[in-house]
Amino acid sequence: MAKVNPGAFIRQVRQEASKVTWPTRKETLVTTGMVFVMVFLASMFFFAVDFGIQHIVKFILSLGS
Repeated sequence: MAKVNPGAFIRQVRQEASKVTWPTRKETLVTTGMVFVMVFLASMFFFAVDFGIQHIVKFILSLGS
């Protein structure tokens, strides 16, 4: 692997960083909102599944007593 001096490394980093396309404020807010909505929907789904499994297991265990 070729060795690069610190000055050349910094220049390369700046050159690559200038190629980055940063999201706008609106894009960031929309994406953040979508993440929160998906987290809420996933939590409701897993709550419902857990609730259902809990009642099924309780029913099966009550059959033995």
